[in-house]
Amino acid sequence: MKFKIKKKDILDVLSKVQGLTGKKSNLGITANILISTTDSGINIVVTDLETGFEGKYPAKIESHGTIVINSRKFYEIVKEFPSEEIQVEEVENYWIKIGNEQVEYNIVGMNSEDFPEIPYIDNVEFFSIDSGVFKNMLEKMIIITGASDEKRAHITGMYFEIIHIDDKNIVRLVSTDGNRLSKIDYVYEKDYKLPQEKGIIIPKKGIYEVVKFLEPVGMVQLGIKNNNFIIKKDTEKIIIRLLEGDFPEYGDIIKKGASHAIHINRNIFLMMLKRMTILSSDDYKGVVFNFTEGKLLIKTTNPDIGESKEEINIDFKGDPIEVAFNPRYFIDTLSVMDSKKVIINIIDEEKPCLFEEENNDTYISVNMPMRIEKGLQCI
Repeated sequence: MKFKIKKKDILDVLSKVQGLTGKKSNLGITANILISTTDSGINIVVTDLETGFEGKYPAKIESHGTIVINSRKFYEIVKEFPSEEIQVEEVENYWIKIGNEQVEYNIVGMNSEDFPEIPYIDNVEFFSIDSGVFKNMLEKMIIITGASDEKRAHITGMYFEIIHIDDKNIVRLVSTDGNRLSKIDYVYEKDYKLPQEKGIIIPKKGIYEVVKFLEPVGMVQLGIKNNNFIIKKDTEKIIIRLLEGDFPEYGDIIKKGASHAIHINRNIFLMMLKRMTILSSDDYKGVVFNFTEGKLLIKTTNPDIGESKEEINIDFKGDPIEVAFNPRYFIDTLSVMDSKKVIINIIDEEKPCLFEEENNDTYISVNMPMRIEKGLQCI
């Protein structure tokens, strides 16, 4: 194999696949990328055994073949290479020569026959979604992560559901870690046909990689086939193996009920919460919220450090409510919201608090309250 490629045509994809090739795996070869030639360029394949990536890129082919090369080292060589065009050549015993007349690297490769295959999937019923919108939806979901040793599919995965309601077709994403839950919808016109698919659970690890490849403009295609979720754009494709399990019923959780709807400036509230976390620790992470007529007082106490409190005027009427929450959950939510004002929906000290953007009900975030005691534990 021998080909020449322009640095600008390959550097970006090599950067983006580092998240896949950098993951720990039972197979050491997954730290590598597989490169094969085509009539018009090269084909790159990467996998961590759960998520597979394949992309096609232009190159000048002098001889055909397939190589397997360390992803990190190849990326670093290309990134720091002094000229725009780079020549890659397989020599003998899987050795790979990279360079030009002035610069030369010789890297040990691996046998391409040992590289794990990514699923070959055809006859997929794809549908389109705006790339920037889908990227934003995913970013709002992956702020919720489970513990590193968590095994439950609904905690480590994101629920993907296609809903057909009256004159609406909806793609819905739901994410939870047991203490909080977020839901976001993308609504299609009633005449747009979406597949009749059941809800699926997609590993969040794979979703982190998808976000890197989604552009702020353009369209991408989504499909579900043979226990895989497929994202396709132009000459690139990502295939994620789905998780097995059932996602809990969440319908009642996202209902606002007879709650107080408090409209508040998002940035002012966000900065207020950030100040409250200054004194937090692993043992004392909760903040007490006191809702009274026209005011919100939030306070935190950490016996090891000290205490703080802050008050703000709000549009609250009714009986006082004293409730505790983990402010970092609120901060995560507010940080990915786009509107100038947000709405806090709260019923009492025992029921979940629901956040939504003003004039936009497609994104909802629900947080469970904490017990007001030492350490402030979730109810």
